[in-house]
Amino acid sequence: MEATVLIVDDEKNTREGLRMALEDDFDVYIASDRAEAMEVLKNERVDVMVTDLRLGADDGMELIDAALAIPHAPVVIMMTAYGSVDTAVEAMKRGAWHFVTKPLNLEALELLIKRALRSRSLEQENTSLKRQVEERFSLDRILGKSPSMRRVFETITQVAPTRATVLIEGESGTGKELVAHAVHNLSGRPKAKLVIVHCAALSPQLLESELFGHEKGSFTGAMERRIGRFEQASGGTLFLDELGEIDQSTQVKLLRALGERTIERVGGNNPVKVDVRVVAATNKDLASMVAEAKFREDLYFRLNVVNIRMPPLRERKEDIPVLAQAFLIELAKENHKPVREITGEALQALMAYNWPGNVRELRTAIEHGVVMGSGAKLMLRHLPATLRGEAEAPRMPRPAFSGNGIGATVPAQPSTGSMASGGTIPLPQDLSIEHMEIRLIGEALQRTRQNRSEAAKLLGISRRTLQRKLKELNLAGAEDGDAAPD
Repeated sequence: MEATVLIVDDEKNTREGLRMALEDDFDVYIASDRAEAMEVLKNERVDVMVTDLRLGADDGMELIDAALAIPHAPVVIMMTAYGSVDTAVEAMKRGAWHFVTKPLNLEALELLIKRALRSRSLEQENTSLKRQVEERFSLDRILGKSPSMRRVFETITQVAPTRATVLIEGESGTGKELVAHAVHNLSGRPKAKLVIVHCAALSPQLLESELFGHEKGSFTGAMERRIGRFEQASGGTLFLDELGEIDQSTQVKLLRALGERTIERVGGNNPVKVDVRVVAATNKDLASMVAEAKFREDLYFRLNVVNIRMPPLRERKEDIPVLAQAFLIELAKENHKPVREITGEALQALMAYNWPGNVRELRTAIEHGVVMGSGAKLMLRHLPATLRGEAEAPRMPRPAFSGNGIGATVPAQPSTGSMASGGTIPLPQDLSIEHMEIRLIGEALQRTRQNRSEAAKLLGISRRTLQRKLKELNLAGAEDGDAAPD
């Protein structure tokens, strides 16, 4: 898409001449005065405005003020035959990006416009990146309206400005790392470092070196001194993720570091002072580990100054709609998809699911739906098979059967299989999942005399799922009016 340039000059020859000179590289609009210029700015998204200082009865300075006040303000270049240092300074104070004098050097003006566009692009990119970082890790990025999440928000807001050590507990996927980022960002040290250590990913020896550093020659392969994460985080926050994986030896050193605010590098004897705020997280029950002598009690109490429990998603299902919609907007943008809305049927499936993987699994499910969909709405069929209450299976050739498709007779081998009620039915030679679905649904409807609510209970699925299955399998009598009333 070409960049858009607006030329504003009360001299027709200047306007037309500039348009002809620039229109090979830009989409050019022209205006003779402030009113015409503002009309263009109102109706078109202008990237660069090149305006004369004198516009008949209008003042070019006032046009700069008006142009820069609109939501998508252009980059402004001022041109005048009355150039002076004072005029240039005044134009720049008003927000003009550059200043040129007449008679114009067309080649120089074209290069100046291109430079202005590059500058604008960099500013927009930096603003976008900053916004993404702030949105990703600020407190409002942790979404939820449930009472349990409101308590989490209140605790974060209360503890963040202090120096207190924080212990975040909760199942995997509940958002513990986001809480750690929020505590850091809302602290008195938001510009200091937040250093993260994933304790479960390292062996005891490597973890000790990672946390406290080591001296040259302290062990095989230690070719030079290494500064550990405690020292790296000095003045900021150290986030210890999966704290329950730390071995007893490292626990002792960690206890000393927290209590005395000093560390010793592996292989060293000199204590090193550190100024670090520690935030820790675990998906294990540390209190039970203390009772089983698997975690030091004194370290547990040292870490558990303020406890934040992240509730699993199954305990705060009222948060699912807001989380799902936020993920939908984010992932649709990332994947360049037009989807903007979740249907009621899809949302019902999201609400009914138990979410063993918590918020992380919900995000993955929404991403699957965004990728698999193509329209403006995310529908039930776009969600993963686990949420639809069925297994993914390749579509197989439909077996031949007689009758109306409901409870039809299918050629079978003399083997048997069990149904939900404990009865047996003959299994067909073709054991494709689609074939078996037809057989099972037909048998269930026969047993319940076409009562779909009872048939759905017999099959262990919802009536809505049964109705959808009848339609998907193209079975006759799939419409509600074709079956006996429930």
